[in-house]
Amino acid sequence: MSSYTIDDLRKDVAEGRIDTVLACQVDMQGRLMGKRFQAEYFVESAWKETHSCNYLIATDMEMETVSGYKATSWEKGYGDYTMKPDLATLRRIPWLEGTALVLCDVLDHHTHEEVAHSPRAILKKQVKRLEDMGMKAYMASELEFFLFDQSYETAQASGYRNLKLASAYNEDYHIFQTTKEEEVMRAIRTGLQGAGIPVENSKGEASAGQEEINVRYADALAMADRHAIIKNGCKEIAWSKGKAITFLAKWNYNAAGSSSHIHQSLWSLEEKPLFFDHTGKYGMSPLMHNYVAGLLAHASEITYFLAPYINSYKRFMAGTFAPTKAIWSKDNRTAGYRLCGEETKGIRIECRVGGSDLNPYLAFAALLAAGIDGIENKLELEAPFVGDAYGGKDIREIPRTLRAATAAMTESAMLRKAFGDDVIDHYTRAGEWEQEEYDRRITDWEVARGFERA
Repeated sequence: MSSYTIDDLRKDVAEGRIDTVLACQVDMQGRLMGKRFQAEYFVESAWKETHSCNYLIATDMEMETVSGYKATSWEKGYGDYTMKPDLATLRRIPWLEGTALVLCDVLDHHTHEEVAHSPRAILKKQVKRLEDMGMKAYMASELEFFLFDQSYETAQASGYRNLKLASAYNEDYHIFQTTKEEEVMRAIRTGLQGAGIPVENSKGEASAGQEEINVRYADALAMADRHAIIKNGCKEIAWSKGKAITFLAKWNYNAAGSSSHIHQSLWSLEEKPLFFDHTGKYGMSPLMHNYVAGLLAHASEITYFLAPYINSYKRFMAGTFAPTKAIWSKDNRTAGYRLCGEETKGIRIECRVGGSDLNPYLAFAALLAAGIDGIENKLELEAPFVGDAYGGKDIREIPRTLRAATAAMTESAMLRKAFGDDVIDHYTRAGEWEQEEYDRRITDWEVARGFERA
């Protein structure tokens, strides 16, 4: 929750410090979509509501008007949704001159009910389920990305070939190399901090040109809001300095993938850590056992929301710190789910499956839905895996393709109960379309491999 209020905004507008307000919703890809308001008009009336075309939550990465959605279509005329600013998310954006930003909930234009398949509504529904159980979730997502010395415009003009990374070697925890990147990374850290997003650190990651930004954990909805703003902000700041950033899960075959590890724990509404039990093995409470068992029982079903694109599955390669097995282990980075903070009240489970391309609202909601199911059904937790999970035999695997993950989501009774049939059908169509688009494309690899030799 931001400490910046509508009254603060009114004062900044009156005194000439803010002249533009970004009113943003989050689309299926996790991107910010919306309008730039003249600040005087926003504080006069638009802070109450504005409108957007309802196709914004039924498009692909290219903003195609995809057929096959029940919620909207050419036949239905692509009408409006109402965007309702959530003033708890209002904040100044230091890296954009004279600018504030607010995130909006997406409402039906006629009923003013939240649109069930909008990402923020999906997460809010799972948060409400937890609240009704007397609990809340704290989460933190670690975001990795690659930094390039070219601008987005020059990268595009080159066909994304011969790109120059910000470093020439693996820079994991490397201080000297990251010193050379401080113009961008310091601007990201200080910019996010100034926007009310408490930054913990940045660091070099496990490949040339790879970075990681870490911010303080928060309740699930606030963390998802932070995540969406962080991704947009990192791109804007890099662009302003003539650089480019990619959050592709796997931008190059020879490079490590980029992840979005999600740390999660449950607390009482009175701020008591519910995953911690000093008498339990590793400090895990029975509730945590049930929750983690739910994550594992439904691991295949929720993978689509952690890896929503064809490219996402290129990241799951053995020996790259990206998991291939959906098992849990104690402080073991080869496992899909890692126990962290054992024997402390900060005990938590880290999901290592998600890539940097995920939508945080959908990913958090899917994880919570699986964990809640484990609690409600008192699922028993299997023994932790010990050793190198990459070489483990006859253990649960992460789906290897988007096609398999989409099918598992579609057939999930748990997700249909938690999200609703219409929501799952909506995202099934998104997964199917992504697969259809890829299936009819010709890749550089195919041409290079077969042009002469086929």
